[in-house]
Amino acid sequence: QVQLVESGGGLVQAGESLRLSCVASGDFFSLSTVGWYRQAPGKQRELVAAIGRGANTNYADSVKGRFTISRVYVKSTVYLQMNDLKPEDTAVYYCKADRGASSHWGQGIQVTVSS
Repeated sequence: QVQLVESGGGLVQAGESLRLSCVASGDFFSLSTVGWYRQAPGKQRELVAAIGRGANTNYADSVKGRFTISRVYVKSTVYLQMNDLKPEDTAVYYCKADRGASSHWGQGIQVTVSS
């Protein structure tokens, strides 16, 4: 069983930065893709960024150049560094990890960006 715990969210002003952390329990090396998703009120959940086991990355167009996803195996953690935050980045952010045919989600963490 994989458990994911997110941290690092909060309230910031536009232009500021936050770093989200997703700590995974269990065998971190067995996870294939780990991604960050977000869901704003009244909108569908969307992919923000994802990283594969080989450190290949994928970003939503809206965050390219501002967000960076990274994976630190010794800490069993995937980070999402978010720079130059905008009010439209306001959402609940979720960590998702794939292991084989199974997907596991964290509980979500709020990020609010004021203008």
